[in-house]
Amino acid sequence: TKSRPLTARLEYLAETCQINEADFITFDAIRQAAQCAGRVIRGKTDYGLIIFADARFNRVDKRNKLPTWIGQHMTEAHLNLSTDMGVMISRRFLKLMAQPVSDEDQMGVALSQADLKNPQRVQE
Repeated sequence: TKSRPLTARLEYLAETCQINEADFITFDAIRQAAQCAGRVIRGKTDYGLIIFADARFNRVDKRNKLPTWIGQHMTEAHLNLSTDMGVMISRRFLKLMAQPVSDEDQMGVALSQADLKNPQRVQE
């Protein structure tokens, strides 16, 4: 059953913006999925694994509604995978990300400890 606020929102959108219920529900579900994915990655040096296990994300019309920073990584090679294949790709990614990174590789990508302690230095 729909809550009163949701029912009121759906009625308002239908009357004022001609947005039907199915479109709004789809938009809201995709927005919430993107928000959850965004919680995994907060900074430039963060990494994580986000699995959209719902088969509806195999559909182009659903994937195209995701933010670009997510959609650009959802290639055909990463869709509709078996569990074994998903685990293999995940392991490969996590092993790669766990490798040490030199300070030289981080130049221009991440802030150094000195930059964090002295924010004015970054602006110069």
